[in-house]
Amino acid sequence: MDYRLEVVGIPVRDVDQAKDFYTTKVGFHLDHDVQPGPEMRVVQMTPPGSPCSVVIGHGIPLGDPGTTKGMQLVVDDIDAARAELVARGVDVTEVQQLGPEGSPGSRFAFFADPDGNGWSVQELKRA
Repeated sequence: MDYRLEVVGIPVRDVDQAKDFYTTKVGFHLDHDVQPGPEMRVVQMTPPGSPCSVVIGHGIPLGDPGTTKGMQLVVDDIDAARAELVARGVDVTEVQQLGPEGSPGSRFAFFADPDGNGWSVQELKRA
């Protein structure tokens, strides 16, 4: 049996503001924005090149806005990724070396969505 992580829920206060942040600023692709009933809205977005999507909305049990931490985007070139995020208006930290210099996977940058849900961007060059 395969268990594939394909969707991660992120609790937000304002669905439209979060949708704009993730699509316009972070560059996620909008998969769908549906309202299956009067009390429910589901917005699913996928980072470029990722098999895993995120879902936001209302009327779905995702927890308290701003409580999701530790989500990680992995890129080949963190300097280019950071520059792209900054150019789109994302408040992202400087690149940080969190392990021995030259150690694979040890360079990171961090940002949060408008609700404070925390993300990291990790550089991991693949052969």
